[in-house]
Parts: sequence; structure tokens; C-alpha cells
Amino acid sequence: MNEHEQLARRFEENRGHLRAVAYRMLGSVAEAEDAVQEAWLRLSRSDVSDVGNLAGWLTTVVSRVCLDLLRSRKSRREDSLDTYVPDPVIGSPGPEDEAVQADAIGLALLVVLETLSPAERLAFVLHDMFGVGFDEIATIVDKSPAATRQLASRARRRVQGAPASDGDVGRQRVIVEAFLAASRGGDFEALLSLLDPDVLLRADAGTASAEFAGPAVSKLVRGAKAVVEQALMFSRMAPYTEPALINGLPGAITVVNGRLMGVMALTVTDGRITEIDILADLDRLEVIPLPA
Repeated sequence: MNEHEQLARRFEENRGHLRAVAYRMLGSVAEAEDAVQEAWLRLSRSDVSDVGNLAGWLTTVVSRVCLDLLRSRKSRREDSLDTYVPDPVIGSPGPEDEAVQADAIGLALLVVLETLSPAERLAFVLHDMFGVGFDEIATIVDKSPAATRQLASRARRRVQGAPASDGDVGRQRVIVEAFLAASRGGDFEALLSLLDPDVLLRADAGTASAEFAGPAVSKLVRGAKAVVEQALMFSRMAPYTEPALINGLPGAITVVNGRLMGVMALTVTDGRITEIDILADLDRLEVIPLPA
């Protein structure tokens, strides 16, 4: 095995970790893959013979690539950010996938991360999720360790307000399946009983308009009764909707003639659905892989 092949093997050993960092930083499956690929290109052009911790070196490179991507994104208007849903990671509902995705980041948390500044997001993701020290993070964001610590602290306060699922996958699956059954049957009262009174529904259909997409338009809906009305409106797609793991937790996908048409993530807290995040942007759904 020559030097290039050894380097490629060591990079592949770190690919999963790098993808996890990039996905949490960017909330985009495609951009995360691009960031990881860019890290490989930089590695292949660099002399790392004196690098003692290649995993740390690669994490720093991916983080810098992600920071540049976040800073270069066109500013979203506040109203579109309200309905923006990050890319989901879809798994099949089997026990093997549950084990693999047990530490996946919930879609509701990714939504909150979208509201952070690029530097805040990087500091929070690297420190709170991956245990990277503030001295190392400071060199990436070009700030002092103390200022970097403040970035993470501000991000943490914002994140603490994010809705969080109970963590009981089996219990959440029962509630999700009951929600899907009630939606198919148009059972208003059953749907109402499953929802928290202050439930939030966020739907992201990209640039779709009502004229072309019918009910699949971007919207933000608050309150159980209003959300039930939306659920009943989508009931015509119920025959094409099936359970799936969405970022490691039970949710649902809508597939029509082999094409992914929608992804729904549900946050369940104290036995009630507190948040529903739906991605119905067909352009973005095209690049999200379905489970085998």
C-alpha cells in the first residue's frame, strides 16, 4: 500500500465523524457531503507527515469549510427562515437502524441551529456535541478562547428553548402511528387528543406556490385545532405515507411512484406531539436518499 492509499484509508476511517460534524453545522445533506469531499481534496494536497492527530486536523478543516459556507449563504428573509426545515436523514423503521441512528440530531434542534450566527453554531456544535476545546475552536473562528466560550454560551441559551422529544423511541412510534391512522381516517377528535394545545407545525415547500402545489406551501401554524385542520387537508396523501426514522426518531415519509414527496418529523413531549416539521420542497427532496 503506497502513501496515497494509506492516506485515503485513514480518511475513510474518519468520514463518518466528518459527515456528522458537517451535517450538524450545515443542516444540509448535500452541502455536508461537499464539505467532506473538500476536506479530502485539501488532505490529498497537504503534507501531514508531522500531524499527530489526523482526526483533529480533519475536523478543523471541515469546520473551516462549513464556516465559509455558512457565511457565504445568501441571507434568508425572516419570514422564510420561520418556515425553513433543514434536510432530514431518513432511515427504515427496523431495529438495526435505530441502533445506528440512536445519537442522531433531531430535526427540531437543527431548526433552532439555523437561527444562530455561523460562529455561534460552530462553537456550539464543536464544543457541546463533539467535545472540542475552546482553544482549538478559537483558532477556527479567529477569536480569543474567552470570546469563543461566550459564543457557545449564547448558542446554548437559544438551544435550551428548543422542543425535545422524550427519547422513548417505542412510545413515540405508537403516537406517530396513531397520528397517521387518525389522519387517514379524518378523525378530528383523535388527532386533537394526540396534539399538545400549543403544537407548532412548520412546513417548508421551497418556492412552491398554492397554484401549483395545493396544500403543500410553506407555512407556520400554531395551536392544536389549526394543526388538525392542516392534517386533514393533507389526508389525500395518506395512502402514500409510511412510517420511517427521521433523524433517528419515528416520523413519516410520503412516496409517490418511487419519488419522495414529503418528510415529516414529529417531536413528542410528555406523550403529546409538540412540533411537526415537514419538508415538501421537491428540489431538495430529490437529493435525499431513501432507505433500501
